[in-house]
Amino acid sequence: MTVNPPPSRAATAVERASAALSRRRRGRLLHPAGRSFVGETVIWGTPGPPTGVGLLDDPGRYRATVRLSKGTPTPGSWPDILGLAVRLHRDADRPFDLLVSSSGAAPVLRNLPLPRRCFTGTYSTIMCYRAGPRRLWLAALADPDSVDLGCSLATVAAATRTDTPRLVLAVASAVGPWRPVGQVSIGAQLGAAEDAALAFDPVHNLPPELRLAGPLAWLREQTYRGSRRARRATAQSGGSTAATV
Repeated sequence: MTVNPPPSRAATAVERASAALSRRRRGRLLHPAGRSFVGETVIWGTPGPPTGVGLLDDPGRYRATVRLSKGTPTPGSWPDILGLAVRLHRDADRPFDLLVSSSGAAPVLRNLPLPRRCFTGTYSTIMCYRAGPRRLWLAALADPDSVDLGCSLATVAAATRTDTPRLVLAVASAVGPWRPVGQVSIGAQLGAAEDAALAFDPVHNLPPELRLAGPLAWLREQTYRGSRRARRATAQSGGSTAATV
């Protein structure tokens, strides 16, 4: 039997601090203001060389839960670090939680969270993943044929009432171009209670071939764990059980 080692003092301190801040905020520590939706993710497969991640390389269709959010949050349509979270529900397997932030599309800018007013644009994982020896970045890109999401959470919700907004999922190396691998469709909005119950784990809710890399991965793990602890949520809490869009 494998026994996990006890957390370090630093990990415990960060988790406790994150939990305390979440309790003070009475909600999520990160990206507290957002809207959650029923969704669907269609994976087309990886064009060109495979990534080594079956979920990206092999065509498939998955129920999804989608959340768009503001980081600070600033009021209305003021600039902010915008967030997109997509949970792929994979039947009996652990879900895949993809969390991306507003960024630039160019190789250098995909590593930086950039404030933006409007929700249609580029979202990147900022930190890289490792799949074997490969370093990968994932992104959600604007679909030129999709309805615009607007510049506030209210306009995002309005867009889903009249149409089905879409974003393109893409993968890239450190300096390579984005390669489209699939599409996320955003459907009906979930209720406020369902949004509040939803909790993500971007470090552990991953396909088996993929792991989050870099020095900030550890900090992200403790921060999200503390926020979930304060909300009495688990790493797989919430998510839509409705039909796909």
